[in-house]
Amino acid sequence: MEDKPLGILRVHVKRGINLAIRDATTSDPYVVITLANQKLKTRVINNNCNPVWNEQLTLSIKDVNDPIRLTVFDKDRFSGDDKMGDAEIDFRPFLEAHQMELDFQKLPNGCAIKRIRPGRTNCLAEESSITWNNAKITQEMILRLKNVECGEVEIMLEWTDGPGCKGLGREGSKKTPWMPTKRLD
Repeated sequence: MEDKPLGILRVHVKRGINLAIRDATTSDPYVVITLANQKLKTRVINNNCNPVWNEQLTLSIKDVNDPIRLTVFDKDRFSGDDKMGDAEIDFRPFLEAHQMELDFQKLPNGCAIKRIRPGRTNCLAEESSITWNNAKITQEMILRLKNVECGEVEIMLEWTDGPGCKGLGREGSKKTPWMPTKRLD
């Protein structure tokens, strides 16, 4: 019997910023997001180092300790696709925001719940805010790609407790099995 997922994480892949050139003068980029045995990808945007995908990819989250990897590739017609950088999405602060003992419904739309600064432990290009928007908690972030000379990808995270999901257990206790026992802030 397979464990039920905790919930659904929607990753809205918005756009690429100053992506690396992998063809003669431009690239044909697409994004691949992987989590455990799940692998999702956006469509290819031809001849554009600043593509706008505006696509939503949906991941089923079973273990919050599994890393979510975002990789950008350049589509090649006659050879293997070229890698254009990668980043790891640190979504633990986002999940921790869901655990806060707040009456979110009383918050004004656009209210920042938590801010995350760029650091050695994340791939953020700039400060990221977790906000209350339209009765949902979302996190906008710009990820700086690693293993490449340049490039960033803008995404937004949104959590959903889908049917048959365990949920994050906000009611009752602040601590759930997935939460860290010691904070290193």
